[in-house]
Amino acid sequence: MEPAQAAEAVSRRVPEDWQGATVKRFAREYLGLSAKALAGQKTDGGILVNGQPARANTVLQPGDCLAFPLLPEEMNYPAVPLPVAVLYEDRDFLLIDKPPGMPVHPSPGHDQDSLLNAAAWHYRQTGQSHRVRPLYRLDKDTSGVLPLAKHRMAAGADLQKLYLAVCQGELSGRGAIRLPIGLREGSKIQRACGHGPGFQPACTHWQALGCQEGHTLLVLKLETGRTHQIRVHLAHMGHPLAGDDLYGGSLRRLSRQALHCAWLRMACRTLDFCHTFAAKPPQDLLHAFPWAREILDNARKGDADQYA
Repeated sequence: MEPAQAAEAVSRRVPEDWQGATVKRFAREYLGLSAKALAGQKTDGGILVNGQPARANTVLQPGDCLAFPLLPEEMNYPAVPLPVAVLYEDRDFLLIDKPPGMPVHPSPGHDQDSLLNAAAWHYRQTGQSHRVRPLYRLDKDTSGVLPLAKHRMAAGADLQKLYLAVCQGELSGRGAIRLPIGLREGSKIQRACGHGPGFQPACTHWQALGCQEGHTLLVLKLETGRTHQIRVHLAHMGHPLAGDDLYGGSLRRLSRQALHCAWLRMACRTLDFCHTFAAKPPQDLLHAFPWAREILDNARKGDADQYA
């Protein structure tokens, strides 16, 4: 019988100025590990200090190696042979360029064609064993960057997204929309701006990049992550997204909302990881608004900080 292979681990050395800290304090305050991830690690993979089992209250010394083993996991979604456009992949993360028309999660009517089914197939085909953990959700008809964490340690990454959108009407300059969002009365899907029980604070920053033919190309950043937030806020302003007939947009140029997650900055202190990723707008959006192509050619990922 062959000896079992040791599990991979996330490991970090304890700096001089953290002498006397407990495992819990070092993991939470220095590594930025969430309480949920730390608790789950104690259950799933254990915690090691210098290769020996440790507890949350174990006291650390400078130079100690704190390690969190990464045990193989079973996939939690059926694997379906669907193509995925991989933007980036390493031991910890998988980033996919999600196409429009593909739901993120399986749902009634879409139980075999979701992005998570496709990701499970990608893991199977590449000999990997992970639970499929998307770090956020995009609407079915919204395209762009979507990150998945391959293990619990990666699931606490800090995320900053920038979206591109085309709205109806002409806007200039920049601004912020600060209006609570909740479920529209009598609907199970549609949201609205308003006040009262069930309405949560929401803030959307926007900047106009250019406008032609009665439409405006926008870049947007969210302070909050409410369902349909960009779509609801812009519709409330009287500038619904092109193609977004749920919120008053016209289908004349595009048959889905003109919304694309274009940039993502990910940072994870636990993994010493900080990168920015970009996804080009899909062809249906560029075909519907060809004048936006030149503007977008100048909006490269290195320039993302200047927007919104």
